[in-house]
Amino acid sequence: MSTNKQILSKGIKYMAWSLPLYFIGPSVIYNAFKNQHTWLHYIVLSVGIVVCFFAIFLTFKGLKTILNSMFDGNK
Repeated sequence: MSTNKQILSKGIKYMAWSLPLYFIGPSVIYNAFKNQHTWLHYIVLSVGIVVCFFAIFLTFKGLKTILNSMFDGNK
């Protein structure tokens, strides 16, 4: 069994995109809670939550892609 390097690099790219989102999402959420006196609080909070969920999604997609490159290299 050999590793499909093209699929492996695709999975690593997913993981690389998820890493900054793990820092950006909580920072945006923190900023939303610090500025509760404005009406933009709910918009900023929802953007932060979406960024956090997208980071988790990219992590799982990256892990799945990496595992597929190692075990299902021919598909």
